[in-house]
Amino acid sequence: MALELTIRNVDAGYGAVRALHGVSIGVGNAETVALLGTNGNGKSTLLKCVMGIVRPTQGSVTLEIDGARHDLTRLSTEEIVNLGVTMVPEGRRLFPRLTVEENLLLGAFRPLARAEISRNAAYCYEIFPVLQERKRQLAGSLSGGQQQMLAIARALMSSPRLLVVDEPSVGLAPILVSHTITKIRELKERYGLTVLMAEQNFHQAIRIADRGYIIVHGEIVFEGKTVAELEQNELVKNYYLGTGT
Repeated sequence: MALELTIRNVDAGYGAVRALHGVSIGVGNAETVALLGTNGNGKSTLLKCVMGIVRPTQGSVTLEIDGARHDLTRLSTEEIVNLGVTMVPEGRRLFPRLTVEENLLLGAFRPLARAEISRNAAYCYEIFPVLQERKRQLAGSLSGGQQQMLAIARALMSSPRLLVVDEPSVGLAPILVSHTITKIRELKERYGLTVLMAEQNFHQAIRIADRGYIIVHGEIVFEGKTVAELEQNELVKNYYLGTGT
């Protein structure tokens, strides 16, 4: 049960605006890889390329699962999800006028996941007990932290192999950010997931990342093969840690 995501020399953008310039990254089986950068540097655009939401104008996005290679640039978002790739989008993107339970069920539209609805729902309620308490409540009436829990749980309902998480810390109080990041690690370990996470909160990201990349103005400017390498990078020291020279 092996999985590998390879992104090579990707250019992408919106109309005449290019957001990514020759981006290359890789995510190996059962790794948690952090894509670090401040707002507006292309993190979300790269994740959208993985999901088929944005089409690269150049380069390749390849997913290898159990020996079979898939060119994600040629697949629809639905087909990519059916391969076992699921995204937790920035800002949660829930259906606010549907209940917690209904939002969870919508996450299970992938054919493989439909047979596992009961098991996955039980697990979601186990790791996020507040969702079970509020499963009849409208998603739009939940707190920000509860909505983030629901967004992650909805992604789990699709029985993913690769979990793509976009800015899980946005809009949350520090204690909720820490809780959310911890839950992502627990999910990865329990499900054996591979995780690609875009995040600007360096301190929280490195708590669970195996390694990471720094993206600036749509270009990968540094690849840290370990968390220690990231911590010693001058960009990180200057912009994230405040310890640069």
